[in-house]
Amino acid sequence: MGARASGDYLVLAVASGGGHWEELMLLKSAFAPFCTIYATTNQELAVRDAIADVRVLPDSHRDVPLRALSSFWHCVRLVLHLRPQMVVTTGALPGLFCLIAAKLVGARTVWIDSIAASDKPSLSGKCARPFADLRLTQWSHLAGVDGFRYQGALL
Repeated sequence: MGARASGDYLVLAVASGGGHWEELMLLKSAFAPFCTIYATTNQELAVRDAIADVRVLPDSHRDVPLRALSSFWHCVRLVLHLRPQMVVTTGALPGLFCLIAAKLVGARTVWIDSIAASDKPSLSGKCARPFADLRLTQWSHLAGVDGFRYQGALL
């Protein structure tokens, strides 16, 4: 992405590799009207999907606290640098970290829980509650659970 015009609405779309990224790619056309920057933990997926403007974040999970702390720092730096108007994530932990940082800059935030969270909302999705303006589940029977809304499924 080159320099963006001051009036461009910037969306930061974040997903860890694997299924989280696949679900985010299903939303790609919805981001077309906006200046969108993608962030992921696996650059090869972005190359495969012809995403030219991608930022790579360190992968992390709660079982390795020092790696998670490093990932958090990278996410905060990215969001502070970009200053997006909206952050959308399909998870996992780096997506949550970007939502937290987005609230610091006054961005709107959307958490879309993974289709894999079929029995109950994911732990990261639950943790996103204070930082997400909208939290969506992809399972109708989970609508209302812990404040999640159902608007349909990606898959």
